Amino acid sequence: MFGSVVALLATLSLVAACSNETDGGAVFDSKAPGKQQERDETPAAKITFAPADGAKDVPVLDPIKITVDGGELTDVKLVTPAGKEVAGKLAADKLSWTSGEVLGYGKTYKYEATAENESGKESTQEGSFTTLAPAATPRATINPGDEATVGVGMPVSIKFPEGPVTDKAAVEKALKLETSVPVEGSWGWLGDQQVDWRPKEYWPANTKVTVNAKLYGLSFGDGAYGKSDLSTSFTVGRSQVVKINTPQHKMDVYRDGSLAASYPASNGKDADPNLNTPNGTVIVMSKEPVGDFSNPRYGYTNVKKKWAVRISNHGEFIHENEENRANIGKVNSSHGCVNLFEADAKKYYDTALVGDPVEITGSKAKFPTTSDVFDWLIPWSQWQSMSAL
Repeated sequence: MFGSVVALLATLSLVAACSNETDGGAVFDSKAPGKQQERDETPAAKITFAPADGAKDVPVLDPIKITVDGGELTDVKLVTPAGKEVAGKLAADKLSWTSGEVLGYGKTYKYEATAENESGKESTQEGSFTTLAPAATPRATINPGDEATVGVGMPVSIKFPEGPVTDKAAVEKALKLETSVPVEGSWGWLGDQQVDWRPKEYWPANTKVTVNAKLYGLSFGDGAYGKSDLSTSFTVGRSQVVKINTPQHKMDVYRDGSLAASYPASNGKDADPNLNTPNGTVIVMSKEPVGDFSNPRYGYTNVKKKWAVRISNHGEFIHENEENRANIGKVNSSHGCVNLFEADAKKYYDTALVGDPVEITGSKAKFPTTSDVFDWLIPWSQWQSMSAL
């Protein structure tokens, strides 16, 4: 009997030694009797992508953001369809990553992120999204160009030659103009394909101007998005303003507010408004050492004149005309141009800058608002109303 009890106790002891039951979350390691291991019940870090995996028509300007909850990001990759990594920045706390460059239109990007939870266990998540594919990406141009020196009447002009802009307010908000000295001015839309900025009064001499147009990724309306950003930095030169009162048969040049030169002139014929040198303020648009003034409508061809300064696309120039010498300073006999003696025309030509104002008064006709540059023909109050904002 006593032997049976001993055998029974030995059997129970053996069963207990082989058991895997836990006590208070501890387990016995069969390889190391008496050692306990903690069960890792910490949840994996949760990674979130914005935009979400599979997203379509993602705006190219919106930054891509990857965040984590319950851990830290240890590695993030966002790659183009060609496999190039997109630049981005991991936050100091390692809880988020944000892309640092704009994306391309109509492309599928892949992202992959790895995070480590509080107990050091890593988990990885991946996905992809596709950016929007515009119906059109019209280009735009900006004038004046970089490093240009222009006259005090020069407007800033942004044109959209490949199509109309329907969301003018959105585009105008994307335009930023900075000046080295305070200048009052405003953007004004000259139709659906051009927006200009002009000062209320002429630019102060020697003003430095920088313009940035953040157009890439911007909706122009009707499915069109900007093709690229634009920028320019230019300088306004000395102040030079030409003043012509047509009945006086002379052209006065004011530099920095003082009369610098006065040249005898013959302007457009007074009796015929179609041939007048029209009233209004225009600007020097271009200069040519020799201009072609052929006009079959009026019966003359192969007419070349020196020191041609264009002041409108309506057909008006300031140039020499020695063939009209007898009338210069005495009679208005041209077909709309301002005729000068050759020596005077050369002197003026050498001083003229694109953007110099030319103020004309005394005629029967007015400049039409069909020339390339007619900003100064519009009163300031009306100009302000032409802004979309």
